[in-house]
Amino acid sequence: MRGFLKDNGLSVGFGLLFLATLIGQAISGHATVNHDQLLHQGDPITLGHYVSSALFWADVMENWQSEYLQFSLYIFATIYLIQTGSNESKKPEDVGRESDKQQLLGAHVKPTSPRWAKRDGLRTTIYSNSLLVVMTLIWVASWLAQSITGRINYNADQLDHQSAPISWLSYITTSDFWNRTLQNWQSEFLAVGSMVILSVYLRQRGSPESKPVGAPHGATATEG
Repeated sequence: MRGFLKDNGLSVGFGLLFLATLIGQAISGHATVNHDQLLHQGDPITLGHYVSSALFWADVMENWQSEYLQFSLYIFATIYLIQTGSNESKKPEDVGRESDKQQLLGAHVKPTSPRWAKRDGLRTTIYSNSLLVVMTLIWVASWLAQSITGRINYNADQLDHQSAPISWLSYITTSDFWNRTLQNWQSEFLAVGSMVILSVYLRQRGSPESKPVGAPHGATATEG
């Protein structure tokens, strides 16, 4: 177990942080909803009711879809775009999908290469793009889930104000949906852009997200 945790500390650590913050969000969100219920002379709801409601999952999905959009776009953009001096960019000479030699494909595969990398044809093509495909599918699924849960909440509010509910197609054209979507997207794009440009001039000793402390600002795609 100790060896497993050492070898997988980064994923395990962030997995635990994810669970802790999701539970914290559920508890604090439940308290906020019940506070609002009492202010409006409503009945409080149980935690189980809250975490199974569209109200909770709309908030969760808003964040998930923007995070996976960020990674999907970044994976795709870094194939063809570079930022000289940034550790978040590959070197200018490596722009594009790179050669089979660089990607360890075809005659360059190794005995330890993944099985699908050793196959020619469709399976290798799929595996060659599997990270971007899966990230994009998760983004699309979570964005769809956001639109569904958001519509449920929107229609509940409509009914509370004696207004007619609307269809899903109508909801995804509303300002409510796009306000919820774009407020997340803009923050993700800002964060990624900041990381790219700040890594040109700033350093963090020991982190692979940074260049070596003594590396010149123009050094690109070097690990510290």
